Amino acid sequence: MAPDDWEGWLRLMATDGVGAATARRLLAAFGPPDAIFAQSLRALADAVGEGIARRLHGTPADWDALRARTRDWLCAPDCHLIALGDAAYPAALLATPDPPVLLHARGDPTALNAPRTLAIVGSRNPTAQGAENARAFAQALAAEGVCIASGLAAGIDAAAHEGALAAGGLTVAVVGTGLDRVYPARHRTLAQRIAASGCLLSEYLLGTPPLAPHFPRRNRLIAGLAQGTLVVEASLGSGSLITAELATQMGREVFAIPGSIHSPQSRGCHALIRQGAKLVETVAHIHEELTGLWGAHASATRPAADPAATGAADPADDGDAVLAALGYEPTAFDVLQARCGWDTAALQAHLLMLELDGRVQRLPGGLLQRVVRA
Repeated sequence: MAPDDWEGWLRLMATDGVGAATARRLLAAFGPPDAIFAQSLRALADAVGEGIARRLHGTPADWDALRARTRDWLCAPDCHLIALGDAAYPAALLATPDPPVLLHARGDPTALNAPRTLAIVGSRNPTAQGAENARAFAQALAAEGVCIASGLAAGIDAAAHEGALAAGGLTVAVVGTGLDRVYPARHRTLAQRIAASGCLLSEYLLGTPPLAPHFPRRNRLIAGLAQGTLVVEASLGSGSLITAELATQMGREVFAIPGSIHSPQSRGCHALIRQGAKLVETVAHIHEELTGLWGAHASATRPAADPAATGAADPADDGDAVLAALGYEPTAFDVLQARCGWDTAALQAHLLMLELDGRVQRLPGGLLQRVVRA
């Protein structure tokens, strides 16, 4: 975008009633924003109706403040506005049904056009094993040069970003607020790390708060940036299933990691698998589906974090009888006690040791689950 062009794009998208679809209609009819604003009221009304036409002939609410805020934001060298048609605009989004007209990006915008991108999404309240799986898959793929896209949300999203950063790889966070805000606030440091080595992305104007309807809409950008979407853990009502559905509608691959039939956090993934999503246990399963799009670029050497190795990471439970009795599904204390035959005090003490070691997690409802580290 030329230095003097951004105000017209910003004014267009700040006009009340002008969303992405309306803006694209105006651009198709009249050309760039300056040409739109030069049109007569009649011409604009014929294209988008009289109400929006009159608002286009005025100035948006709080326009001076938004323009000043955006100008100050753009003074930072890592802050960018990317309009539809710019060379830096993500090519993958152009192939989606509803591409945004104006994007705010912080960090390296070339990450938005990475040749290989996988979205990793899932529950905001994952099990410890789910978070570990997200981190391990992201780290293994990022180490191979795959960009990891997610939404900066708590839980699986954050674990995926962390895994990519741990590998020194690329990650893109698509958010549902203005880029001058971080939601959740506790991810401020994570957002800064992503901006330093990847990219934060939003279609929302600066100052936009975290409104509930924004997050399902941002999910279409997460799915659209990637050639595939991996759902790690999701309940049946999870927003991650929206991302998976959008990916399917866009003709992108959908992957899901299975879990316990007793875990609510696995039911969304199991539903996706029944609907045709690829069941994933290792990174190789993702490559099997995406090699045609990605090419044979994967590293010949698997990094240590590759979850393909996790099946062999604990082959004999290190001789621990309680872990062997616990297995891999959420288990009630009394069931575990019946399996291993230990008295209550000894079993509670041993479970506490395993919890402190990060090998067992207590779930809601008094259930216990082992955690396998990659």
